Amino acid sequence: MIPIAKPLMGDEEKEAIIAVLESGMLAQGPKVEEFERAFAAMCGVRHAVATSSGTTALHLALLAHGIGPGDEVITSPFTFIASANSILFVGARPVFVDIDESSYNIDPTLIEARITSRTKALMPVHLFGNPCDMEAIMDIAARHGLVVIEDAAQAHGASINGKKVGSFGAGCFSFYPTKNITTAEGGMVTTDDDQVAEKVRLLRNHGMKRRYYHDFLGYNFRMTDLQAALGLAQLAKLEDFNEKRIANARYLTEHLRDVIITPQVKGGHRHVFHQYTIRVNEKRDWMVEQLRERGIGTGIYYPLPVHKQPVYQELGYTDHLPVAEAMSRKVLSLPVHPALSQAELDRIVETVVQLYKGERD
Repeated sequence: MIPIAKPLMGDEEKEAIIAVLESGMLAQGPKVEEFERAFAAMCGVRHAVATSSGTTALHLALLAHGIGPGDEVITSPFTFIASANSILFVGARPVFVDIDESSYNIDPTLIEARITSRTKALMPVHLFGNPCDMEAIMDIAARHGLVVIEDAAQAHGASINGKKVGSFGAGCFSFYPTKNITTAEGGMVTTDDDQVAEKVRLLRNHGMKRRYYHDFLGYNFRMTDLQAALGLAQLAKLEDFNEKRIANARYLTEHLRDVIITPQVKGGHRHVFHQYTIRVNEKRDWMVEQLRERGIGTGIYYPLPVHKQPVYQELGYTDHLPVAEAMSRKVLSLPVHPALSQAELDRIVETVVQLYKGERD
């Protein structure tokens, strides 16, 4: 079976973990600080603050910007539920704006119609590793005095005209095992704002600046040195991983674009292909099953938009967002990870083409 995702671990990761185990410093310590400095440099920002997950990174970024009860945060309905849930965690209300069908990201042309006196922030999601239209989003935020919190959980190393995602507003990254690099679990908040960075540091550690003196309510959202050591080893390989993903995606697109709708990349945008997502017809379930039978793993990200999830229906959401709802019925992700061999890429292409030709015949 060709898996939809496959974390790549080598001797460097093993040696890094063993070194931390032998040091006896297992909790948040010098390796976390080293990882934070390296990740900030990669993103081109002054601060990176490590957390226990991508979800906690979003949660703390919102709190650090003063988002709370009564506030509204505009975001995408076509994303993993953690994006919107983090807004609920701080007592604010997610406001969903439909997506652009070519990028699967939030449609900037629809944002201003949803801004109210309660809107405090925009949370664009760089879905599948494809950067949002940040020029338009930052312009809207500036005109309306809004905070921008980038959900970059799937977009490590993605950029727009050389500027990395996570450096436009406050960035929030995930290091879950399926991501472009992993710490097993873990997250990161990136920012150029000194006050925001300090607030996130305190919030992740029980609001404690001086040991056993707590300035405000905080959390245990720390990253361990074990995770950070793994992250440092992975970060050193990120560029190679991303280049392989991009090359794999290019090969798939060159051979599939005549039979299916393949991912589109806007000029100047560096899509790092956390997922390679095609668009199929109403026979998606049949396609998934046929590919599985032929040893090719797939993923559906995401089969139900956030505003249609039962928990959000119970909260009273009645939005009709036609593009997100249509795409949720049509998208299908194929393997694109850097562990793929040329023979596996050829097999994916040949199988998809055969299935589509057979369907037409």
